[in-house]
Amino acid sequence: MRAHNTRRAAVRWLKVRLARSARPRRVEWAKPCDRGPQREGFTLVEMMVVVVIIGLLATVVAINVLPSRDQAMVTKAKADIATLEQAIETYRLDNLDFPEDLQALVAAPANLASPARYRPGGYVRRLPEDPWGEPYRYRRQSAHGGQFDVYSYGADRKEGGEGNDADLGNWQD
Repeated sequence: MRAHNTRRAAVRWLKVRLARSARPRRVEWAKPCDRGPQREGFTLVEMMVVVVIIGLLATVVAINVLPSRDQAMVTKAKADIATLEQAIETYRLDNLDFPEDLQALVAAPANLASPARYRPGGYVRRLPEDPWGEPYRYRRQSAHGGQFDVYSYGADRKEGGEGNDADLGNWQD
């Protein structure tokens, strides 16, 4: 009898299921499709938009900042040259002659005619390098009509050049 009841229950269950599936369902257009649990995160399109925006910002910054950096390096070199020029003039006033090289501004040279006239501590604490990492150059006899030349070869580190690569010296304004 038990198997008979189980069979009857199975048949009744099947009839209910078939009856339910035969009924037309109401379509709800306003509800979104059920895709399961919603995942949080960004879509590929959103990520690509962010990458493009970052690229544009980087381009704008590079266009505006790099020329300013080059100009700052030129300004620093001119300031260093003016400082060295003033130290050389002070050396000349104290020792009645121009130094043989820039090292004489830091420490008294061995062949100094009157060592007592040399300033204690020198004329500069240390010799600066130009903004491109090279030492400044000094010529005791000027090639540009002055008394001496203090100069840097510029960004290209070679004599001559134009723009950022141009030589910078005390003969220029």
